[in-house]
Amino acid sequence: MFSELREQIWADWIWFPEGHGWDDLKDHDGKVFPKTQDLWATIPIALCFLVIRQIFERTVAIPLASLMKVSDKQRVRASPNPVLESYFCSTSKHPTQVVLLLSKQTGCSVRQVQRWFRRRRNQDRPSKVKKFREASWRFTFYLLAFFAGLAVLVDVSSPSGFYNKQNKKKSPLLPSQYWYYMIELGFYVSLLFSVASDVKRKDFKEQIIHHLATIALIGFSWLVNYIRAGTLIMLVHDAADYLMESAKMFNYAGWRKTCNFIFTLFAAVFIITRLVILPFWIIHTTWVYPLTLYPPFIGFYFFNGLLFVLQILHIFWAGLILRMVIKFLPGNDIVEDERSDKEETESEDEEDEHRGKSKNGHVLNGHTVLNNNHSKTD
Repeated sequence: MFSELREQIWADWIWFPEGHGWDDLKDHDGKVFPKTQDLWATIPIALCFLVIRQIFERTVAIPLASLMKVSDKQRVRASPNPVLESYFCSTSKHPTQVVLLLSKQTGCSVRQVQRWFRRRRNQDRPSKVKKFREASWRFTFYLLAFFAGLAVLVDVSSPSGFYNKQNKKKSPLLPSQYWYYMIELGFYVSLLFSVASDVKRKDFKEQIIHHLATIALIGFSWLVNYIRAGTLIMLVHDAADYLMESAKMFNYAGWRKTCNFIFTLFAAVFIITRLVILPFWIIHTTWVYPLTLYPPFIGFYFFNGLLFVLQILHIFWAGLILRMVIKFLPGNDIVEDERSDKEETESEDEEDEHRGKSKNGHVLNGHTVLNNNHSKTD
């Protein structure tokens, strides 16, 4: 039963254009082609990445953070309060309408309850050093992966994979392509393994969707020998990612002008690679060109469907990036990551009081009290 189901799932007509099938990918005449069992190598590679990351963060990232003067502000911990702690963990981290009720239950003032929840939320937020460590690790990988992709690109002349009139569907697998694929796929699998401990941002769900779509896309392109398309797709992504991570590093270090410059460069590269090159060249090649050679098939829709999922996410992130660029163009001090959860400060209570007095017409030394809304860095 299972063998029959397996044969139906992996039938040639599902994953290949008419006239082609899995037999085309059998090794012959000393030529090696991608195999399904090759993908199992990504599991130990992902585990190795997790170990290497811990070593890297302790021996490289932490000393680098110290060298760049990255430090954490001392956080005031919330005092032990079983009632508020229970509500915080089981109901909501941002109480609004029930603040007065919690105040009566605990015998604290409303302002004290609000302050307790703010301090408790800050306790759960990752430290600046932790975020620097994560950014430096990803920067290192993306930078090395980008140059590795450029080296592999020498062996890649077309993103069309199977869709080639000159029978390039039978192009053998090169060692450089094998390792590039296994390392990239292993890295994305390691990101899924570490998702529970990594810094969670506002686009956490979108990041998970992106990782899953990327893993499926890389794995599928390997199985059916779309190596050319897969290589270019990974290279296009790595071209901008290391710039984003380096901008974060300088942000955490307080190097404002450097951060703004790199982020502007990242925004330009992101838009060019993911909103121009990817859709109008690579996706056009995998979506439009094949239809001039073969009728559409399920594998065709599956592969391009994953690309469209990534493209939708790219448009979503491009909107966030443009918002961030617009914010600092008039002269703001530093770029803030729209996806980051900003730390709340103890001065917010006083700011609230000033805002209330200002609305009621209170003045100080003959001048209206101003709302001093300073930007808070990530």
